Amino acid sequence: MSFQRPHIEAMQGYVPGEQPQTTSVIKLNTNENPYPPSPLVQAALSQVDIATLRRYPPPTAKEFREVAATLHQVAPENIIPTNGGDELLRLVMTTFVGSEDIIAVTKPSYSLYPVLAEVQNTSLAEIELNDDWSMPDDFAQQLNTLGAKLAIVVNPHAPTGSFLSTEYLSALAAEFKGVLLIDEAYVDFIDPDKHYDSSPLINKHDNIILLRTLSKGYSLAGLRFGYGIGPESLISPMMFKTRDSYNTDLIAQKLATAALQSVAYAAETWDKVRASRATLTAQLEKLGLHTHPSQTNFLLCDIPENLGALALYEALKAQNILVRYFDQDRLRHRLRISVGTESENAALVDTLAALVSEAE
Repeated sequence: MSFQRPHIEAMQGYVPGEQPQTTSVIKLNTNENPYPPSPLVQAALSQVDIATLRRYPPPTAKEFREVAATLHQVAPENIIPTNGGDELLRLVMTTFVGSEDIIAVTKPSYSLYPVLAEVQNTSLAEIELNDDWSMPDDFAQQLNTLGAKLAIVVNPHAPTGSFLSTEYLSALAAEFKGVLLIDEAYVDFIDPDKHYDSSPLINKHDNIILLRTLSKGYSLAGLRFGYGIGPESLISPMMFKTRDSYNTDLIAQKLATAALQSVAYAAETWDKVRASRATLTAQLEKLGLHTHPSQTNFLLCDIPENLGALALYEALKAQNILVRYFDQDRLRHRLRISVGTESENAALVDTLAALVSEAE
């Protein structure tokens, strides 16, 4: 006999990228930053007094919220700390979406969204991107016609790396009648010449929530710390009604605060990733593996039929190199490759060159 709710029993759970326990694997499958966190984060960790762990952590992560608010030039009341960006997704759905409502996302998109919608027992509408991965011209109209209560847009987009301007997002928020969550997990890797700064949008629109995470740009995927930025009317109910009382622990708060105080260090790693992204793109193109222009720390790579995406994924894995294969429409002939260190990227390219040569 099963005690699960029927829709939970019927659903498929989220499948994360492989997390090998050995250091011998070149791991280019889950979009982690290839460089370590800042020395200030290391110092903050070393200064944790074990005796303080007998007490509950600051319930609202006040110090972190103040530092984040200063960084984004908003008020602390516009910031909500979360246990990774994924918790913010859950909070937004729990707070603003009922079982009779509709959540809308693009297709393809982050594969956790459908899982969370199923957990919420809420209908999910997937709106196809154009052939070049751009947004449909009538995207906002489609959202309103569906009657969507929540729309989630990833910017830069995963898994394609595409980029939307703040002007586009502002126009979308103005037309859309529901809550617009902009998932900015990869925002730190956007080229500076794009002049992307979405924080001012929360003062212009009362229906925007920005999702940020320290997993990618700040090299803290293992910490599980994220935060939301939004108007107080959206942040407050999550902060004081639907959020767990102590959702972020003391150590995580201290390290996350130190990370945001180390923006200059983190920015150096972003520059390295951007440079490596450009080099890796050129090298893959030279091998006949076309990549879509990316503003993230990964590349979506087209795999020719004579190689086959799944076969190439398995061949790389056999050589202790992990990339990401998605068994989904429009993605089955592609691989997503995280940008690694220079040596990791070089090993990948050398292995791919040998595999391509064998297939010719």
